[in-house]
Amino acid sequence: MADFVGAVDQGTTSTRFMIFDHAGNEVAKHQLEHAQILPRSGWVEHDPVEIWERTDSVMRNALRHGNLSPTDLAAIGITNQRETTVVWDPRNGRPYYNAIVWQDTRTDSIAAALERSGQGDVIRHKAGLPPATYFSGGKIQWILENVDGVREAAERGHAVFGNTDCWVLWNLTGGPDGGIHATDVTNASRTMLMDLETLDWDDELLGFFHIPREMLPTINPSSHREAFGTTRASGPLGAAVPIGGVLGDQQAATVGQVCYAPGEAKNTYGTGNFLVLNTGTEPVRSQHGLLTTVAYQFGDSPAVYALEGSIAVTGSAVQWLRDQMKIISSAAESETLARTVKDNGGMYFVPAFSGLFAPYWRSDARGAIVGLARYNDNGHLARATLEAICYQSRDVVEAMEQDSGVHLDVLKVDGGVTANDLCMQIQADVLGVPVSRPVVAETTALGAACAAGLATGFWQDTDELRTHWQESKRWEPQWSEDQRADGYAGWKQAVERTLNWVKVEVP
Repeated sequence: MADFVGAVDQGTTSTRFMIFDHAGNEVAKHQLEHAQILPRSGWVEHDPVEIWERTDSVMRNALRHGNLSPTDLAAIGITNQRETTVVWDPRNGRPYYNAIVWQDTRTDSIAAALERSGQGDVIRHKAGLPPATYFSGGKIQWILENVDGVREAAERGHAVFGNTDCWVLWNLTGGPDGGIHATDVTNASRTMLMDLETLDWDDELLGFFHIPREMLPTINPSSHREAFGTTRASGPLGAAVPIGGVLGDQQAATVGQVCYAPGEAKNTYGTGNFLVLNTGTEPVRSQHGLLTTVAYQFGDSPAVYALEGSIAVTGSAVQWLRDQMKIISSAAESETLARTVKDNGGMYFVPAFSGLFAPYWRSDARGAIVGLARYNDNGHLARATLEAICYQSRDVVEAMEQDSGVHLDVLKVDGGVTANDLCMQIQADVLGVPVSRPVVAETTALGAACAAGLATGFWQDTDELRTHWQESKRWEPQWSEDQRADGYAGWKQAVERTLNWVKVEVP
């Protein structure tokens, strides 16, 4: 039996291939960034061809770095930036347009029109999502309506849609030469087009967006031995390796953090923050601005659902300090700079660059720095940026507790920002609960590997996976209740200042 499982992690800023052993330890990886295309304010795009080329390269290089061959892999999994939308010609693999990224806000008028018409309530009930620029449905509609010839091509069967999991899978399994056009329930649940009860595309929802059903991929369980096919020998692995699992990135992190029981939760700190709470095999309809989504489905078992709070800008706010404000030269320096001050000095930074996601869902919001005094300096701005990451997470935790009745005893965390010890201490202080980081911090890729390994028998069950999870570090709250309450009150005031900044045109 092969000794390793691989995972493609196709993210917002980069693509990587990671290889894990039976204990869930990383044995090799390679990672490459891709361009962020910003044609105008609020628009964010990626080049799908560049993403596929990066995927090909990182798979080849990870094997080379690990001195491994494809026959050493029992299976591979795929995880991805979820709502990012690709429409391509299946005859030749050429995209009709750049991928429209989940952060993109060009579809705000589509979302507003759905809300005004009352169709938003139908979408909430069936898909578990509010009408928002975040999700794929509006992005597909925009491409069909604004890119010449695409609607006609779709009606002839010459234009298909997929999030980046689907795009990578199709290319890995042959592309124009028999590539598999499929996705999993977690990615499908992020489109506004899938019924959470039936786990299938819904004709009424498709009608709201004027999307031909023939464009859409087959929906499969997240972990399945046959559903996703095998890599082509002519591809980057140079051999036929089973593709055993596909999961959207935040659901993959939920699996990697072994949140398999109702009430278990994790928070992933990446470009944005994504807090996911396992709610079991029945969907919980949010009344407080959260998303009802599919957490995972393994084989023929029932789907497991979750509540999710999605935050658009957290780690990317630190990138903004580096790339736009140029007050730091690396993300790690944000901690050093923030430690030069003892608190935020009364300054709050709300990084609503593309509106506010959960629990507010306000596309009219824009970023604001408030409470400034002449006393404030770069250290206070760095501290306020780290606090913004943590306060936005508290907004979601508050909503999650109201929806589910579950009070967190501990928050499991993962992702790049968790390397920032000060930020994680602030998170524990802001929430008033311990924060726990695992030994394997890259749980997104690990979760995809787990799904693939379960499908192929590399791991027997989730109980076995639990035995491999280990805590690396824990942060205990240090703030008093008064500090916590005062800080959060100031944050809520700052959020109010960001609203009604942009006028959303409704057709």
